[in-house]
Amino acid sequence: MTKYLGIRREDKSVWERRVPVVPEDIPRLREQYDMQVVVQPSQIRVFREEEFLAAGARVDEDLSPCNVIVAVKEVPPHLILPNKTYVFFAHVIKGQPYNMPMLRRLLELGCTLIDYEKVTDEKGRRLIFFGRHAGLSGMIDTLWALGKRLEWEGIATPFAQIELAHAYRDLDSARAAIREAGERIRREGLPAGLAPLVVGFAGYGNVSRGAQEVFDELPFVELAPADLPALFAGQPDPHTLYKVVFKEEHTVKPVDPAATFELQDYYQHPEKYRSCFSDYLPYLTVLVNGIYWDRRYPRLVTKAYLREHADDLRLRVIGDISCDIEGSIECTARCTEPGNPVYVYNPRTETTTDGYASEGVVILAVDILPSELPREASIYFSGVLRDFIPAIVAADYTVPFEQLALPSEIKRAVIVYQGKLTPDYQYISEYLTV
Repeated sequence: MTKYLGIRREDKSVWERRVPVVPEDIPRLREQYDMQVVVQPSQIRVFREEEFLAAGARVDEDLSPCNVIVAVKEVPPHLILPNKTYVFFAHVIKGQPYNMPMLRRLLELGCTLIDYEKVTDEKGRRLIFFGRHAGLSGMIDTLWALGKRLEWEGIATPFAQIELAHAYRDLDSARAAIREAGERIRREGLPAGLAPLVVGFAGYGNVSRGAQEVFDELPFVELAPADLPALFAGQPDPHTLYKVVFKEEHTVKPVDPAATFELQDYYQHPEKYRSCFSDYLPYLTVLVNGIYWDRRYPRLVTKAYLREHADDLRLRVIGDISCDIEGSIECTARCTEPGNPVYVYNPRTETTTDGYASEGVVILAVDILPSELPREASIYFSGVLRDFIPAIVAADYTVPFEQLALPSEIKRAVIVYQGKLTPDYQYISEYLTV
């Protein structure tokens, strides 16, 4: 019996040009698994409809024949079809208020929801993500923001020639522009008073590694956090940048002065630790944040710290790639989009101003950063997802949940089944009644 996979258009943002399954992966699904693929038309998708047609897909507005429908971002509640299995980034596992109407609609219509964010291995490691591409785009945009901010201050630097990630044809073009800026720094050096220019990376996972890939196109010396005071006490080289990667042991310390830092203890008992990241903030010109955060953990940057040091901040730009509102970067007041990616946070007034030309710290907080490199991000994502699609499409969603035959990695990600929250996600019900 022929199986049908639907690929819906992305309509959450005009900037969202990604697709979860790319044309080059469709022939394999059709030929090896007797699967028909139906693609909704889109005027903004990075892959043209002709590419999907050439791959053997059908382009059609109507996805009702498809039992499984995949997307990248959330589906608007009024467009959800009854009794379908949806696969997308749902953003509901923290009880996010803005997505509770969508979740209620999925429940009402008897749907099944599989959330990419919860597709994990037996150790809880995520398997399907755009993290690296968020880091790549986020670092390009952060360097753009730095160039614009310094230019506003009257400081001319090679960073001013760097564009936003979505302005480049592809990632290679962006890398070439950044390398060119790096060559100018190597030849000409940075303006007086700007050195040492220190870029700190909070975290060392996929997001941070992606950001570092871009940064590493520039001339740099990597230092340990403990080396920063000596750097400023010496004669820093204006022809290079300085890179510091912060791990958990650098950002927090035990509340008990007699205790020592232990990573697993911190994960399990964050209340026993307090933030010490402010020890390093005076040395940073740029902070790139790539860590996952929830309210149990101490913050990296607080509004109180920024207010207290408003007169002597060296920090120009925070690239908050993780983009948790008032999260580890407390002054991340709101998310932005690629067309208007930054605002300035004024620590004295605790207000924000769009753009980079105002008193305070520039905040980059784009929550769909991978969409700025849509082709590369989609190809990577599809290359991972395609191995799970046959099992997702072939599964019998009429049986009881205990009998649902899905790979364990995927079954762990089933948030809703037959219109009910699954056992691991019953806790979300408390947010549905608010």
